[in-house]
Amino acid sequence: MRRISSAWLLATLAILLPVIVLYSMTVGTVSISMAEAFSAAVDRLFSSADSIGQTQVILFDIRLPRILLALLVGAILASTGAVMQGLFRNPLADPSLIGVSGGASVGASLMIVLAGGAVESGLLMGLSLVALGAFVGGFAATILVYRLATSGIGTSVTTMLLAGIAIGALAGALNSLLSYFADNDMLRQISLWQMGNLSAANWAKVWIMALVSLLLLVSFPRDSRALNALLLGESEARHLGIDVQRVKRRLIVLTALGVGVSVALAGMVGFVGLVIPHVIRLLIGPDHRWLIPGSAMAGAILLVVADSLARVVVLPAELPTGILTALLGAPFFIALLLQQRREV
Repeated sequence: MRRISSAWLLATLAILLPVIVLYSMTVGTVSISMAEAFSAAVDRLFSSADSIGQTQVILFDIRLPRILLALLVGAILASTGAVMQGLFRNPLADPSLIGVSGGASVGASLMIVLAGGAVESGLLMGLSLVALGAFVGGFAATILVYRLATSGIGTSVTTMLLAGIAIGALAGALNSLLSYFADNDMLRQISLWQMGNLSAANWAKVWIMALVSLLLLVSFPRDSRALNALLLGESEARHLGIDVQRVKRRLIVLTALGVGVSVALAGMVGFVGLVIPHVIRLLIGPDHRWLIPGSAMAGAILLVVADSLARVVVLPAELPTGILTALLGAPFFIALLLQQRREV
């Protein structure tokens, strides 16, 4: 595939993202024109709280938090995918390889079963027990994978990969066991959560995700040089003055934090962390100085588009967003691979 200018791609994505966000505000069960949305925004800014209308409630209390949550989750999943692909030196790696997704799934399923299906009980900072369980489960699984792969001479990426596969298989078995003991209502809640869903978005979740996103999207670019050096191999990176063990530990912790919070707030949204970094790498090359911000913006765009389609494709119902990301991402990914094979 012919590569394009990195600066040109980032500029295009930076222009496209706000356009898609604005268009997504008008899409849903209730169709709202751009003029109505602009008028509602003006009224929201200058009118009193007593005069808030239905359009303003739909736009700013329902759709805008959902769109912003989709944007932030997509950016985090895609940027952590780029980081993991650089760390594992494998363009087909994704954040689930360190066990965070499997652990989060077990934590969420356990909370659903233990809470008897009362998934909104135990609210803390706008988070349900299921979200808290998912975060704790994902972080615990990542710590276990890291400890299994770490010895006195450092952390082995190969061992981490194998440990992640083993923990993922164990998580799958535990999920099946919990599903076996769950009743029909619990099974439906587990299934919907594992499909990924942004319908429960609120401003508390957006603020939590924004804080985590700020931390990661500021920290990751600082390790771009180290990730570029790791592409040459760990020995070469050490000769270039990179503290490889420290970089691995920091990136794994940040990835576990970002993916754990994303999965806790939005459920299991697959394919974003795998497809987007690979596509951006094919377009502009493996330089992480451009790859990480490009992946973040492209991931945000993909998830906002997928969530917009999820709201309207089966009206008046909604599809889980995770289904749409797979339906959008998988064919595009396969087409790119086929094109790449033909060129080779």
